[in-house]
Amino acid sequence: MADATPRTVEDDGDVAAFLASVQDVRRREEARRLLALHERATGQPARMWGGSIVGFGRYHYRYASGREGDAAAAGFSPRTASSTVYFPLGLDGLEDDLARLGPHTTSVSCLYLKRLDAVDLAVLAAMVRRSYARVVAHVWG
Repeated sequence: MADATPRTVEDDGDVAAFLASVQDVRRREEARRLLALHERATGQPARMWGGSIVGFGRYHYRYASGREGDAAAAGFSPRTASSTVYFPLGLDGLEDDLARLGPHTTSVSCLYLKRLDAVDLAVLAAMVRRSYARVVAHVWG
């Protein structure tokens, strides 16, 4: 049986040290810009989650299976190939914003940005703000 313990948990990691450790200079600067954008959009301080995700706020989830835990209500990670922005409830309802955002790719709940300077940061900030509000208002049943 697989271990049901969440791997991405909040920790006491130093956000500034983590961002300073990003090897690629451009990706490191983008991470600092994403940090400021997320702090403004959520009103929450940054915390490390799982060693490589910078998260803002938290929410508790509980699935029908009984599995439950806590996760960041918003967040990002400066990955090698792209900066990943996390949308815990997915990207449904954000289609108009995505059409105006600029170059990106997506998965169910992730937005991948190869170049932050190629996207509309006001659109991104609005997306993060709306997503965060939805997450913290959501009741996990």
